[in-house]
Amino acid sequence: MSIEAHGREAAAVRGQGKAIDLAGKIALIDGYWQPRVVAEMNDYQFKVVRLAGDFDWHRHAGTDETFIVLDGELRIELRGADAPPGPIVLRAGQMAVVPKGVEHKPCAIGEVKLLLIEPRGVLNTGDGGESARTVANDQWI
Repeated sequence: MSIEAHGREAAAVRGQGKAIDLAGKIALIDGYWQPRVVAEMNDYQFKVVRLAGDFDWHRHAGTDETFIVLDGELRIELRGADAPPGPIVLRAGQMAVVPKGVEHKPCAIGEVKLLLIEPRGVLNTGDGGESARTVANDQWI
């Protein structure tokens, strides 16, 4: 295999150089709060996830986290000295960036379909360690 062909193959594995049907990928997810990677850009991953109800309070000390609502309505509660005034309420087609170090709690109003953007290796439950809601990283769909 040529170097060029190998480069195209590696990019395709990372979800690059092709159209990705986000709604179709989300439809493959059985449960809630189970993010799945659909593409990578540099060291960042694009993850789709279905949400229902409230998640746990958590924070990511070393990175911002981007939430893009594809369908539904999401409220993100914020707390702590560094927290911007909140909560943030997002509807389909809206996004927000939670700054690194800010404790937050996503709350789905009904079912929410979401695209997350965060660095590879970030735990969904944040810096507090693993819990019953922690999902293994690098699960592709």
